[in-house]
Amino acid sequence: MVDELDRKIIQALNRNARRSYREIAKEVGTSVTAVFHRIKKFQESGAIKGYIPVVDQEYFGLSLSAIIAVRISRGKLLDIQQKIAEDPRIAAVYDVTGEWDSVIIGYFRDRHDLNDFIKGLLALENVDRSITHIVLNVVKEERRIPV
Repeated sequence: MVDELDRKIIQALNRNARRSYREIAKEVGTSVTAVFHRIKKFQESGAIKGYIPVVDQEYFGLSLSAIIAVRISRGKLLDIQQKIAEDPRIAAVYDVTGEWDSVIIGYFRDRHDLNDFIKGLLALENVDRSITHIVLNVVKEERRIPV
């Protein structure tokens, strides 16, 4: 069960996961030991899956973001989704309801890189169709989960 202290600790980590347990304890009004044990509990239960830097994709040469919807033949959905997920340019593969079977979020160097990905995607057996949306501007992209 998640209590108010758990939420406060996760919110503090969301703001800056590099801070010390002592700083977090001071912010949330508890002991360093309590913070240590709660965070350890989150990690062991899988509630915290890891820690990563939030980076500027353009700084690393990934100037094009795309949202791609894919229609996949019945019976091969999970196999194709796993194959797509192996590509390092792909940040997310979602199994969705509605007209499309899967939605993909990808980051690409340029339109040629995106074109190569789409051509490879459509060449996969059981991929019937795709539609690609190129992101023009990012209004909000939050990777932290509000708790």
